[in-house]
Amino acid sequence: MKEGKILQYSPVKNCYYVIYLFMIGLFLGIVIVNAGYDTWIRNGSLLGTEMILRLKNSVPDGNELLGYIVKHRLFTVFMLGILATTMIGIPAVCAYVCYIGLAAGCLLSVAVIRYGIRGLLLMAAGVFPQGILLIPAYIALFVWSISINRILYSKSPYADYYSKSGRQSYLKKGVQMIGIVGVVIMGCLLESYVNPKMLHFILKIF
Repeated sequence: MKEGKILQYSPVKNCYYVIYLFMIGLFLGIVIVNAGYDTWIRNGSLLGTEMILRLKNSVPDGNELLGYIVKHRLFTVFMLGILATTMIGIPAVCAYVCYIGLAAGCLLSVAVIRYGIRGLLLMAAGVFPQGILLIPAYIALFVWSISINRILYSKSPYADYYSKSGRQSYLKKGVQMIGIVGVVIMGCLLESYVNPKMLHFILKIF
């Protein structure tokens, strides 16, 4: 395998893995909600009338919200980054991607079952506009985590190539992580100061 093909192939392949795992989690979330209709919808309070009313009446402080969100997001980034350097790195990343898909599937199903098209709009408002930055950043983080784990532990031409590159390859990975952190922080700013306004606007139709 040529070096150019190695560099092109692995990140793309890892990205496909991430998407597949997310879709599996999303599908499982949809199945779980529909199979447990009484628990999630009839007797559940998730996205119920009371919760929607609290969201409509809430006026979050942007600065406090930013502190909470940045702390939460960066904890996830650094935790996955650290786990990626261990033997359980790939299983941990795979489990987290499936968990995100599962949570998204559950929320999406509950929203659509309760409110139909309005539920879809609510879910879209919940991730806009920060999703424009955070979704690519998280995909890049997952791909980064898988690739760094393979560099450290996998016996493959991809790992051999980076091990021969030595210090330069690890420096490149460090720069990539700094870039990911920067994009995540920008996404947090949008989530703290812009998203609440978008969410309140959509909540007017409820």
